[in-house]
Parts: sequence; structure tokens; C-alpha cells
Amino acid sequence: MSNNELKNTGNFKNTGMQAIIGWILRTGVIVSVSFVFAGGIIYLYRHGHSKTAFDSFHKIPEFISTTEGVLQGVLNGRGQAIIQLGIIILIATPVLRVAFSVIAFAIEKDHLYTIISLLVLLIIVGSMLTGRIG
Repeated sequence: MSNNELKNTGNFKNTGMQAIIGWILRTGVIVSVSFVFAGGIIYLYRHGHSKTAFDSFHKIPEFISTTEGVLQGVLNGRGQAIIQLGIIILIATPVLRVAFSVIAFAIEKDHLYTIISLLVLLIIVGSMLTGRIG
């Protein structure tokens, strides 16, 4: 069915939304896995010969603990930064799904589910910004 047929039959809510949500989730996971895989190959190529020192603890590199550092690392082709970007994309995928749900329910004029989805989105974003759950 085309988008116009879905809208005309009133089935957009059930069929079209589910198809778009499925596409968002699949695409997010595929893009994420691609970044992690590519970053892993780059990291192993550059550091695969290194011996791990298990007697001392090395924290994560400083450059992958900030958004700017990750982006700069990706632009410089650093494997760890590319892996980190893939993980960020994986985390962002369900958040994007909830954001789409807010928009889709608003388009359908389903006020109850729009409010519920918006509340869930606000909780997720608030938790990410403050580091607290709920």
C-alpha cells in the first residue's frame, strides 16, 4: 500500500506508523553496527599487535568522553572514536523512535498517546541530561 492509500483508509496509524518505526529501528541498528565494525577494524589494525598490561588499570581515553572529542576522533579516523559513535547511534535509535511516535500521534490527533509519548521522551532526555533515572 502506498502512503496515500494508508492515509485514505484510516489505517495509517496501525500500518504506516509500525512500518516507519520498524524502518527507524532497523536503520539505526544497521548504521550503528557498521560504525562499530569499521571502528573495530581500524582499532585492531592500529593496535592489534599491542600487548595488554593486566597489572595496571587504564581508564578510557579522554577524547572519547566528550561529544567534541568523539567527533574530532571520527574525523581523524581513530577507531575508538568511531566505535563510540556507533554506540551513541545505537542509544539514540530508540529515542528517535519515541520522538517519531510523538509526531505521528500528534498528526493522528491522538492526544492521549501524544502526551504519553511526550512524557516518555521528556523522561528519557531529562535522564540523559541529569544522569538520574525517572
